[in-house]
Amino acid sequence: MIKALLTIDDVSSKNTPAIVDYLSEKNIPVIMFCVGQWAENHPDELIYALKHGIIVGNHSYTHPQFSSITIDECKKEIEKNEEVLDRFYEQAGVERKYRPFRFPYGDKGGDNKDAIQQYLSEKGFDKVKDTELDYPWWKEKGLDKDIDTLWTFDFMEYCIRPDSGFTKDNVMARIHDADPKEGAALLKDGNNHILLIHAHDETEEMEPGYFMTFIDELINNGVEFIEPEFI
Repeated sequence: MIKALLTIDDVSSKNTPAIVDYLSEKNIPVIMFCVGQWAENHPDELIYALKHGIIVGNHSYTHPQFSSITIDECKKEIEKNEEVLDRFYEQAGVERKYRPFRFPYGDKGGDNKDAIQQYLSEKGFDKVKDTELDYPWWKEKGLDKDIDTLWTFDFMEYCIRPDSGFTKDNVMARIHDADPKEGAALLKDGNNHILLIHAHDETEEMEPGYFMTFIDELINNGVEFIEPEFI
């Protein structure tokens, strides 16, 4: 059996409601990570996700590389998005029970990493349960101690862009790669995963229905999607 927690970055977008409808139809739980600036550009789409019971976490306000900005700027990025999320949760009439955080690009802040982790802990951000992840590299890198939510498998579907040479077939190859250079094999029996995929309108333009295509592939290969838990 393969178990996976699905996470979606960069909401909200025009295609967010279609993704929400698909997840609801398939009864797939998920955590979405919101970029505050983009949510303000697509407020109805974010509220739609919230009203459908989806946990929406903090993915910064403008999506910068955290290692390229100061610690104070890092905190402002997080805090400004907290204000956005609190506002939209209130508008949706939904209680905000959990506050997971994900760094843009998985960039944990360079020299400021420890300070940001301490800040996340002090501010009460919720750590996604990762105790079932038994990959040696997960603990060697200290990821089991970090508050933020990283991932074990990245679809990299965001690379599907004009003239990139990266296509749906490349994503499918990643899904079926039994020995990836980074992360862990997705379809290896007994593996547990935190999956990363994005809600990007640019990808939808290039590959309509990409999200459903890739998640259907996982379902057809026996992946069981699990409910988010926090520790």
